[in-house]
Amino acid sequence: MWINRMYEETPIRFIKGKVNLVYGARRVGKTVLIQKILKQYGGKKYFGNGDDIQLRSILGSEDKNRILSAFQDYDIIFIDEAQRISNIGWGLKILIDNIPNALIIATGSSSFQLSSQVGEPLTGRSNTNMLFPIAIIELKNQFGGMEVVQNLENYLIYGMYPEVLCIGNAQDKVDYLHELKNSYLFKDILELENIRNADKLYDLLRLIAFQIGGEVSLNELGNALNLSKQTVGRYLDLLEKAFVIKKIGGYSSNLRKEVTKTSRYYFYDLGIRNALINNFNSIEFRNDIGMLWENFMVMERIKTQNYKKIFCNYYFWRTYDRKEVDMVEERDGKLYGFEFKWSPKKIKIQKEWLKTYSNASFEVIHKDNFLEFVS
Repeated sequence: MWINRMYEETPIRFIKGKVNLVYGARRVGKTVLIQKILKQYGGKKYFGNGDDIQLRSILGSEDKNRILSAFQDYDIIFIDEAQRISNIGWGLKILIDNIPNALIIATGSSSFQLSSQVGEPLTGRSNTNMLFPIAIIELKNQFGGMEVVQNLENYLIYGMYPEVLCIGNAQDKVDYLHELKNSYLFKDILELENIRNADKLYDLLRLIAFQIGGEVSLNELGNALNLSKQTVGRYLDLLEKAFVIKKIGGYSSNLRKEVTKTSRYYFYDLGIRNALINNFNSIEFRNDIGMLWENFMVMERIKTQNYKKIFCNYYFWRTYDRKEVDMVEERDGKLYGFEFKWSPKKIKIQKEWLKTYSNASFEVIHKDNFLEFVS
């Protein structure tokens, strides 16, 4: 079963004269999506992969004559898993500067390596897009809202990876997620950042998995893992740049009562989170439904806003006397506050937030009204 992506309905705007970068975690469907989109394009095409030794040798050589000799005949050049090619930014720069009429596309499953390599060489020469695991808006567009509502609990337990959604058997879903966790989760970080031991990364993520929606202290994490505060911060940064977790900071207008020096972390996909803690129990047997719901709503909102090109700054808001708003969107000079509650029976308006900011709104998102929020 093929799940239609937002980029098919509103196609990625591939631009000639720029290197078109598509980022996203491994296994979210970047390769298949781009190949499908490119079927509508004519001309001579080259599809290559950063795992190819010969391709890595040529594009990483910075040898203009060698690179152009290999690629100048193509109308479309697609380099998949480009983060594996050293000096890829300079190789892509040579292509775009010398074959400006070619359509050049590169994907990366980790932003830290590809972005650091392409940043300087491709200043003003790149067009960047992000692909997430499947979004609720994509499922709703294809199957309708009722289908989403009826399968909501499965999304909270098994996540939104394309292959997971296409697997019918629950145990097969679990097996796939454990394989994904063990084989792909740390692959880029371990290979590209020379971190030899995944145990500390694994332990760090497990700790984060139990703190969804709570502020994270680098000192406390460091003490628990016997790591320095600086090392914990570096690991968290790498995990975010590898699209495993998403960091959100605190919002403030510099009022003393507001908490701003800590951050919250959310998982790009709850299936991975649940695999890390090895808990795939049904909703009625879980005590972490509040965490699951908050994580799910935060990431689905970010997916939707990204695909719709609605540019926002994301925060949480909390005061030292524990008044809080789970998610704050800052856009167009306004503040949009959201509280996430699984049950609509526990709704409480955050009056302190509305009193503090005259340009703010507030809404509680629960399982009975979430569809509009995420689509």
